Amino acid sequence: QVRLVESGGGLVQPGGSLRLSCVVSGSIFSIYAVNWYRQAPGKEREFVAAIGGSNSSANYRDSHKGRFTISRDNGKNTVYLQMNNLKPEDTAAYYCNFRSVWGQGTQVTVSS
Repeated sequence: QVRLVESGGGLVQPGGSLRLSCVVSGSIFSIYAVNWYRQAPGKEREFVAAIGGSNSSANYRDSHKGRFTISRDNGKNTVYLQMNNLKPEDTAAYYCNFRSVWGQGTQVTVSS
């Protein structure tokens, strides 16, 4: 059974940084893409970033380019989302998605 566990969220001031992690278990990991999504209160879940399996190519929502970096460590079955220069509008629950399975989410709050 595929299981995803996200971590790394928290409270950060505007302009600060966080690194989210998503650990995948129960599946071959390296060949599959992994996605990050986020959902703010009262809003729909939206795509944040994705990283490919075989070639680790990265894709980002346009508004996140230059601030967010997605990466993966296949030896640890882990995907990371480095978020810099965080803004209050980045406040949301962040979810990892792998092979149609969702993690439980990790909360990111950007506030002074």
